[in-house]
Amino acid sequence: MRPTQAPARGSRTAARRAQPASRSSSAARPRLQAVTLAPRVRSKLQLEIQLVVFATLALVAFGLVMVFSATSASATLGGENAGAYLERQAIYACIGVAGLIVLSRLDYHRLRIFVPPLLLASLGLCLAVLVAGVQVNGASRWFVVGPISIQPSELLKLALALWVSVRLARRPPPETLGELARPLGLIVGVSCGLVVIEPDLGTAVAILIMVGAAMLVAGTPLGLLTRATVLAGGLALAAVWAQPYRRDRVLAFLHPWSDSQGGGYQTIQSLIGLGSGGLFGRGLGEGVQKIHYLPEAHTDMIAAVVGEELGLIGMVVLIGAYAVLAWAGLRIALACRDPFGKTLAVSLTTMICGQAALNLAAVLGLAPLTGITLPFVSYGGSSLVVSLLAVGIILNIALNHEAQPQAPVRGRSRRNSRSSHARAGRR
Repeated sequence: MRPTQAPARGSRTAARRAQPASRSSSAARPRLQAVTLAPRVRSKLQLEIQLVVFATLALVAFGLVMVFSATSASATLGGENAGAYLERQAIYACIGVAGLIVLSRLDYHRLRIFVPPLLLASLGLCLAVLVAGVQVNGASRWFVVGPISIQPSELLKLALALWVSVRLARRPPPETLGELARPLGLIVGVSCGLVVIEPDLGTAVAILIMVGAAMLVAGTPLGLLTRATVLAGGLALAAVWAQPYRRDRVLAFLHPWSDSQGGGYQTIQSLIGLGSGGLFGRGLGEGVQKIHYLPEAHTDMIAAVVGEELGLIGMVVLIGAYAVLAWAGLRIALACRDPFGKTLAVSLTTMICGQAALNLAAVLGLAPLTGITLPFVSYGGSSLVVSLLAVGIILNIALNHEAQPQAPVRGRSRRNSRSSHARAGRR
């Protein structure tokens, strides 16, 4: 038998060289996996995304039920179609959900292109509604085209949320009142002025709260925010005192029983409905205040109908749904590393939940009546569609806040002139 030949030196050298290479490649694998952070961040946000979707759809479905409950009795007594309001609200809900799906799939970074024309269009519509709008209860807030009514101030809130977020993301936050006034304060002031002239003071207050939240998360000093809040509050008090009906509302809020048939009538009827509901309520559809007692039962005061028919438990569940939506939206904003996405998520979350807080405070007698709707629940096509579009953008931020382009790095080798993505070093 022939003896086994020893391997050649070249093969030994090649084997030795191959062993460190295999070790380095196996050690590099976990490092490369650790660099890929997007799937981990998205997995953390799955709970927030599910809560936003569930709370939104639950509020929309609940709103359809309560709109029918608040309008069917009075419509039947008036000889009209009992489901007319429900049918129109359902159409608006379908349009809004379709827009939510589209905006949740479109990268929110692309919305920057549409911000200037959207802001100009919304300001133009708010100016045009003062001339060609339909007056309801002394207010000119809507365009009516056949069975469709459009409220431009709702579109203006969405446009301002986008514009303010783009502005604060591109420039450093203002540090003085002069920097705040140009152009952020000017645009917001003109927008609020057009809304107040309609008149719609509640929407103007909601806009100021939304802009204040965006400035806070963008890093604006608290001292400047305090001075700006005092200035805006002074202007709001001047606007209230300038109109007799606004002044009567504030005085009626302080002493509603002193003018029970005038300025305090709506607040008193709301409190009567909430008190008569008790713990479990009269039952769905069994409310009495909505039948020619409680004005605007299907829009501004629909929470009073909820309290009367579903009781304290129904109100707690309703408030809890908005609290869950606010928590999930702010969690999405905190997880976003993009300044534009972070500010936009806070703005849209505050736009929805801040308006809900104002409406519920007025219904509970904790604040003067402002005339704004309860998002997702009150009857109103413009409010419902815009709120659903805002939720679609929030979901998009949760899904795409890590999808940012990486900076290409030139290869050092002359043979490989293509660009390669930057990778983490060994240390």
